[in-house]
Formats: sequence, structure tokens, C-alpha cells
Amino acid sequence: MDEELKKEIIMENYMHPTNKKRIDNKGYIKVNTANASCIDNIDIYIKINNNIIEDVAFDGEACAISISSTSIMINNLIGKTLSEAQNYIKNFYNMCDGKEYDENILGEGVVYSNIYKQGNRKSCATLPYKGLEKVILENLK
Repeated sequence: MDEELKKEIIMENYMHPTNKKRIDNKGYIKVNTANASCIDNIDIYIKINNNIIEDVAFDGEACAISISSTSIMINNLIGKTLSEAQNYIKNFYNMCDGKEYDENILGEGVVYSNIYKQGNRKSCATLPYKGLEKVILENLK
């Protein structure tokens, strides 16, 4: 994927993020994830049914990287099993650390393939994954 297309995908997901809304439904698990060094503070709402991620939404204030990363994550994980989501997260972390990863699993998540070169932005891109990973680990059966 060329750099211009990566920028377009990031900006589209920042300007028009998927499922950016507050959820007040008891069927959702809420987790907060924040970066101590900036304004990024996101509440993630996850609905899991029979080990499948049925829905994910988020609300909060964050930079373009965190918002777009959250939106892309949601696009890629709704409908996945918790094990598939774990595999996705592992590959995303590997990519963000400059390690080997499976590009085919990540979909548009590959727009962050060079984020490992910018340590301060890496924490922004991985922020939503940390929250989701916590919920997955607590709910794996």
C-alpha cells in the first residue's frame, strides 16, 4: 500500500470513524484506555456473544492516530471470534514493533506499518488494542 493511500485511510477513519458513540446498554462491556502523556482517553464498548465479538463502539477524545486506529480496529474485528481477535491483535502489535506479521490478517490496519519508527505515535495506534485485549483475556472461555 502506498503512503498516500495510507494517509487517506487514516484521515477517512479519523473524520468519519466507525461506531463512535456512547453506549448505555448493559449487554456491553466497557473498558477505558488512556495515554498518560497526551489527551487520548477512549471508552470502548464491546458486546460479546458466544465468544464472538458482536459489536464494538467507542467514545472519547483522542488524536487522529488513536481515533483512526480505533475505527479500523472495529471494522476488522466485529464478527470475529475472541481467538481470531487475539490473533489480529498479536499481528498488529508485531507490526507496530517492527516484527514479522501477517499482512493479510490486518486489512486496513497495515496503514500503521511504519509506526514503529515513531515511538510516540506507536502508543496512539495501539491504545484501543490494549483495552480490547484486556476484555478478550477476561472473557476467553
